[in-house]
Amino acid sequence: MENLLKLKENFTKQGILMSFNGSFSHSIIEEIGSAIRKYLEAEQLERGVISDVFSVYIEQTQNIRNYFKKKETITGEYSKAIVTIAQKDGHYRISSGNTILKEDVASLSAHIDRLNSLDKTQLKALYKEQLRKPIDPDSNSAGLGLIDIARKAALKLEYQFQNQDDEFDFFNLFVTVKGV
Repeated sequence: MENLLKLKENFTKQGILMSFNGSFSHSIIEEIGSAIRKYLEAEQLERGVISDVFSVYIEQTQNIRNYFKKKETITGEYSKAIVTIAQKDGHYRISSGNTILKEDVASLSAHIDRLNSLDKTQLKALYKEQLRKPIDPDSNSAGLGLIDIARKAALKLEYQFQNQDDEFDFFNLFVTVKGV
């Protein structure tokens, strides 16, 4: 990249505090998470805000990592993802994007739409219900990630799918967390 100044100006204009583009290993998720927590603590934000931003970041990146581990057909450039954290108008926006198989779009969209249809009380009940369910041995998680993200979000989850080719779409998830 020859013009880092333009990239920096674009980040500043959009309020982007942090961005990572690449493959998400466990250690990268931890290191970036630690840096995010330290940055937010240095800004002297309320503990609840720090916790929500950190938790949403962790859930989003772990969801990406777990998806790629489960879908071994996604390799090369398609196995890279992006996450950004931005601050604007007193809120934090944690955005992530990753390649998914087209066959997974409908179920993921339906799941997010269902979460968006619930209020905070219903999300809490769904979370508790999911906790009580036995963990699927074929799954890498207990299925709590998106539910927990929706619980911490100040607004409904925003998402979109962008066509990459005949087999893959790019999934974008935007989560707004209350800042102050």
